[in-house]
Amino acid sequence: MSKIRLMLVDDHEIVRAGLRMLLSTQDDIEIVAEVDTGRGAIERAKELKPDIILMDINLPDLDGIEATRQIKRVLPSTAILALTMHESDEYFFKMMQAGASGYVPKKAAPNELVNAIRTIREGNVFLYPSLAKALVRDYMGRAAQGEDRASLDGLTDREQEVLRWIADGSTNQEIADKLTISVKTVERHRANIMAKLNLHSRTELVKYAIRKGLIEVEQ
Repeated sequence: MSKIRLMLVDDHEIVRAGLRMLLSTQDDIEIVAEVDTGRGAIERAKELKPDIILMDINLPDLDGIEATRQIKRVLPSTAILALTMHESDEYFFKMMQAGASGYVPKKAAPNELVNAIRTIREGNVFLYPSLAKALVRDYMGRAAQGEDRASLDGLTDREQEVLRWIADGSTNQEIADKLTISVKTVERHRANIMAKLNLHSRTELVKYAIRKGLIEVEQ
């Protein structure tokens, strides 16, 4: 497999230097650019089309949330991983809405960051445990107040089952093996789920599954 082409976006040189030192030791990761502004990130992303962008939120000109939104609009196949000092479900949810595929606080261990990069490279969503836990608490609180008790929007039992496995990170082949059905059947279920829910990506499916309590998050 080819190397993961990665772009770093952070306005602190010392942070970029630390990330460069860490990631340069990984045989499957190549840093293709380092940028210190949000607008610069948009321009460099258009030019280089990296596989993944590590995006800080606090940037001097355009914040990482808006930069993420604009980059995903023109480069939907580029995955964005938020790496920030903000460990709150508020920023987490804003980044996910903007199109990010994951969110890692800067206090995370080096191996967790590397794992997050590899996870989203495979098309999955990375949920840092403490943030995911907070997000689930928020959704469950709303459900307890009656705000989110709606049925699963017309999904059949089988579609709910497929959705759980999709949100859990399983591939179509893995889901087919687990449910003893064909890959084409899984693809048909997936298309039906997205059509019924009006969702367009795995990220959106994961958020939906969390909101409805269909998947458990590690404590």
